[in-house]
Amino acid sequence: MLRLGLILHLFIGSTLSGSAVIAALTMGYDTLYPILIAALLGFIAAFPVTYIVTKKLYELR
Repeated sequence: MLRLGLILHLFIGSTLSGSAVIAALTMGYDTLYPILIAALLGFIAAFPVTYIVTKKLYELR
């Protein structure tokens, strides 16, 4: 389960981080710190999402 979770976190984390950065840029926050904070928040938000997706995939098995 850990290996699948790590692989999924790469994809889910980059997707959520990218979406958060685009949202920050759209709102006019175009300096370094808001972009880094948005990317970090997307990365952190990916942990529970990854856990839920991994758990659901193992339940299907």
